[in-house]
Amino acid sequence: MDEAALFATIMEEGALLRRRLAAEAADAVIGVVEACERAIRGGGRLFFCGNGGSAADAQHLATELLIRLRSAVERPSWPAIALTLDPTALTAGGNDYGFDEVFARPLSGLGRAGDVLFGITTSGRSPNVLRALETARGMGIATVGMLGGDGGPALALCDHALLVPSRVTARVQEMHITLGHAVMELLEDRLVRA
Repeated sequence: MDEAALFATIMEEGALLRRRLAAEAADAVIGVVEACERAIRGGGRLFFCGNGGSAADAQHLATELLIRLRSAVERPSWPAIALTLDPTALTAGGNDYGFDEVFARPLSGLGRAGDVLFGITTSGRSPNVLRALETARGMGIATVGMLGGDGGPALALCDHALLVPSRVTARVQEMHITLGHAVMELLEDRLVRA
């Protein structure tokens, strides 16, 4: 396959996934929006975690809430924390407790019942995301999984799952940010209207 044909295939795979999610994921997305709205209205916070590209997505989505998503919508900053942001906490946690605990440990100090945790993992198998989801559940924090493939073991730890039906990491990550933007836009509309 030449590069032009490969490029067209990559674009078509993404387009097919978007169409499939548009047809199948509305209820899941609205459930996530409702959980986030409940948390923010109740004085809670949204937390995000993931590794690699998913860490970048965690930071990206938290920033959409802290700063703003759309330049045409002027609204307050809303409480969102990417647990991937502090290299001192990450390295201390990894050194003192092991890499599997780098998100769970700070979440246990910062989170409280009524908050929401987004665990972002394309495979659903990232040990540190799984531990964060377990910790959140034990604290009464609602869990949202942004997952790929069959969801892996993370699926069972999620109150809400945004599952991308693909095992291609790049396509899953593309859909995660698309789904994340949809959640943030719908959430912003709800909170600004009220």
